[in-house]
Amino acid sequence: MAEAVLSEEQLSRNLDAVIQRIEDARIKVDEHHIVKLVVVSKYTALKNVRTLYELGQRAFGENQVQQLAQRMEETEDLPLEWHMIGRLQKNKINKLIDLNPFLLQSLDSLELAEALHKRLEAKESHMDCLLQINSAREESKAGVDPEEAVQTYREIRERFSRIRLRGVMTIGAHTEERDPIRQSFETTRKIFDELQGEGAEICSMGMSGDFELAIECGSNMVRIGSALFREG
Repeated sequence: MAEAVLSEEQLSRNLDAVIQRIEDARIKVDEHHIVKLVVVSKYTALKNVRTLYELGQRAFGENQVQQLAQRMEETEDLPLEWHMIGRLQKNKINKLIDLNPFLLQSLDSLELAEALHKRLEAKESHMDCLLQINSAREESKAGVDPEEAVQTYREIRERFSRIRLRGVMTIGAHTEERDPIRQSFETTRKIFDELQGEGAEICSMGMSGDFELAIECGSNMVRIGSALFREG
């Protein structure tokens, strides 16, 4: 599939529209509630990333380590903040550590945390991470069960000093119905609330199809791709 290059005017309109929707949603929560936008740049042309940078966007995310490496290399002249937001395979851990992303959003198990910590120790490095929660309890999704999330978070903090947990992440329920999506976000928000004071300051919830609902439920970081790269 060819990667469409959008005009600066089109990207500017799209970015303004998304930011306005974020603003409207966050103000409903609290005028002091701050929400950070992470642009998911997979499937989009490099030129669009550069244009968004010129328009003021700084945080970007990729789903795969290989794509992250390529994008970081292609934009090394820009002061961008890169997030790894997809599932991390154990055989890609060393590569990710070398890339040193701003944040790994998808730390999805105690087992992965242990493997990551061992490699971080060997490389005398640290990594900021979010604990991924499978809040909708869907078999197709990675993440820890909601019932185990608080204990897992605390155990990672206690046992793996090279992992700096900064909060939690979830993907909303995969359905058109709003109630299950809302429930998955509210579940994660409750876990986040319980972990504040234990290093949790980021609650990453919401993508192009559900980010306003996520913000209503307390998200302070959204991951948006397709809504920004629409033509027309």
